[in-house]
Amino acid sequence: MSDWYRDFANSGVGTTLVKQLGLPRPAVLRRYTPGQPLLDGPALVGSAGEGRLRAEIEAVLRDDGVTVLSPATADGGSGPKVAAVVLDATGLTTPADLASAHDFLAPAVKRLGTNGRVVVLGEVPGEAPSPALAAARQALDGLVRSLAKELRAGATANLVYVPSGAEAAVPGPLRFFLSGRSAYVDGQTVTLSAVDAPSGDGGTTPLAGKVAVVTGAARGIGASIADVLGRDGAHVVAVDIPAAGQALAAVANRVGGTALQLDITAPDAAQRLVEHLVQRHGGADVVVHNAGITRDKLLVNMDSARWNSVLAVNLQAQLDLTPALLDAEGALKPGARVVAVSSQSGIAGNRGQTNYSASKAGVIGMVRAWAPAFAERGATINAVAPGFIVTEMTAKMPFGTREVGARLNSLQQGGLPVDVAEAIAWLAQPASAGVNGQVLRVCGQNLLGA
Repeated sequence: MSDWYRDFANSGVGTTLVKQLGLPRPAVLRRYTPGQPLLDGPALVGSAGEGRLRAEIEAVLRDDGVTVLSPATADGGSGPKVAAVVLDATGLTTPADLASAHDFLAPAVKRLGTNGRVVVLGEVPGEAPSPALAAARQALDGLVRSLAKELRAGATANLVYVPSGAEAAVPGPLRFFLSGRSAYVDGQTVTLSAVDAPSGDGGTTPLAGKVAVVTGAARGIGASIADVLGRDGAHVVAVDIPAAGQALAAVANRVGGTALQLDITAPDAAQRLVEHLVQRHGGADVVVHNAGITRDKLLVNMDSARWNSVLAVNLQAQLDLTPALLDAEGALKPGARVVAVSSQSGIAGNRGQTNYSASKAGVIGMVRAWAPAFAERGATINAVAPGFIVTEMTAKMPFGTREVGARLNSLQQGGLPVDVAEAIAWLAQPASAGVNGQVLRVCGQNLLGA
């Protein structure tokens, strides 16, 4: 979907005009296409203190054909442009050590090119043995979120916390945050778990041989999720209500998958889904809880039907389907990935959406509570929380409301359904085994909310 303002601001006349008027100039984001290199240029890698991950970081980059530069080549920020800046900050011991992070990042960021990436890796604050050490580690969160708001030209900054023993889980998240898959993920923090994870990226089909279920797949974000999972090699079981049967069949045919007409709020929905997966596909490797509805109204004017229907589809259905899949023999394959779609509204709230925001906040609580049980099975469960995503629904919003909503983020533009799909596809990969119980916002670092 075209962004008229972004396109105008990047045109010949538009570039001059927005500069003269002091208006923002949103960048055309670098999004992933199969076969695309991890980065379009070199990466500058440095450490704050005696970091333990630098060798791992450089090995991942070199394996992907990226030229690795050291701080010695930074030239005070005057050297050639770089595509990424990566800081190993696992060596921080006191807040005073944060000065070394500044000393590396300040000149390095000056060299960052269009659609550049900043990735910082640190130790988990909650595992620190002293308040001073916890403060130094937590400070990285504020540093990265603020830096993300300072970057321009489509650049992003994100933080990965890596506990001791989780080194094998680093390559997957590092590649994601550096790649075009994370084009609309900015100012975010992910904490890894200590697990064994495949070292490779899986090439252009990291989900080859996998069976992936996507609810609400007939249109919008759900259809885009099906497209991306299918592109990455999965056989997609596209699920939606019978009334959407024609559109659902079109999506399934397009991705070479299977259509299953199912009302996920029906009393027998869990049984029907389990039977279909076990009998037709030998179980599922990936389950994406995407189906959702809105029935907006101010709380004081909201009737019970609006409240109950939203909670039933957006939250209760996930609470019913997930344990059924966990308990049924063969329904979820070893190393399964479950991804639930939450929302920025579930984090920051939204006027007129108490029902929707409650349901999406509930999804976050569900994911965090189930993570330990999934870990015991060698599986993962995570959530993505989209912000302002340009869809047919947002196209119907009043012009002013739509434009304000699209620009209130660090990237100064609305996201696309494919941005949400790419984040989900990454969480579905075998290389994401160390990401569990996490909530990843796909919002361009929305300026409202946490």
